Amino acid sequence: MKRNLLVLSLALLSVALFFTGCKKTSLVRKEVFGNHQGKEVYLITLTNKSGNVIKLTNYGAKINWIEVPDMNGKKANVTFGYDTFEETVKGDMSFGSTVGRYANRIANGKFTLDGVEYTLPQNNGPNCLHGGPAGWHSVVWDAEILKGKFPAVRFRYHSPDMEMGFPGNVDAEVTYTWTDNNEIIMDYKAVTDKKTVINLTNHAYFNLTGDFLLPIVGHVLTLRASAYTPVDSVMIPTGELQPVAGTPFDFTKPHTIAERLDEVNDQLRIAKGYDHNYVLDNKEEVDAMVFEPSTGRILEVITDQPGMQLYIGNFLDGSQKGHGGVAYDNRTGFCLESGHFPDSPNHPEFPSTVLNPGDTYQTRTIYRFSVLK
Repeated sequence: MKRNLLVLSLALLSVALFFTGCKKTSLVRKEVFGNHQGKEVYLITLTNKSGNVIKLTNYGAKINWIEVPDMNGKKANVTFGYDTFEETVKGDMSFGSTVGRYANRIANGKFTLDGVEYTLPQNNGPNCLHGGPAGWHSVVWDAEILKGKFPAVRFRYHSPDMEMGFPGNVDAEVTYTWTDNNEIIMDYKAVTDKKTVINLTNHAYFNLTGDFLLPIVGHVLTLRASAYTPVDSVMIPTGELQPVAGTPFDFTKPHTIAERLDEVNDQLRIAKGYDHNYVLDNKEEVDAMVFEPSTGRILEVITDQPGMQLYIGNFLDGSQKGHGGVAYDNRTGFCLESGHFPDSPNHPEFPSTVLNPGDTYQTRTIYRFSVLK
């Protein structure tokens, strides 16, 4: 009798273990991607309980892949990236990168703090763009896989005093969490030992069709911002906060990206389309939403930052070949970069980007993917 009970118990345990093993679980996989300046570079794959995948690399703390379903359940990658580390190093500095120390442009590569003028590299005409040519997009961050409810990775980087001309030793980190609701939660933190400026963002490009041969102009955008910062001939804000009402920049109601691109407008002419910072209303949870009609895919962007740069790939020319050798051509990807306004260190009327010793820079942005139901 006891033997029969033992056999039955073992059988029930085997069945239980079988079904437990079949249950979808969150996974993290870390593999060597390459080596840069003597430091190991990894490709880290996060899989949530729905089986949806994002891939990250500690080179530039980048997002390299986002695979999510369409309304028919068909999965596809919806972001720019490269298949190999060699391509990543040689490729576009911005694709999926954590951009720092200062995302966006600083006029003439100069700013002043407490009467001291700091000079930065000019890598975008007369301006410093995205922290300079050797900004945080091009360094190897330390990587730590975190234990918790959802798969997550924390990247850390120590930026030495005067790197790319910026003052202060800065210790920065960005944590990516991939939830079961298909949210990429990006938590940024930084501290400094000397007064400095900081403005971090993620520079992912998206095409919600999942086919990068197709343009993104048919995507429908809602952007909850009642004003934007117009720019001069070299893409530096004039300092004005201009209402979007009555202009092609009004996305407070849904419009396709292409709908008003051909309107006669000096700002569209200067930037060859949309490449502008929006002043977010910050009144609702979701600050921006993009809907792609043919697949039903939706991207929502949620942030605590005051601004968001809308860029629609006006300067892509097909020279960059990404996953599968596909050329990223003009307007085949869009960006929604949360952060502070461009050139804020030279505009005291803008929200401040100054970070003081003893203070902590801390901010969160979320990319949430879903489908039309």
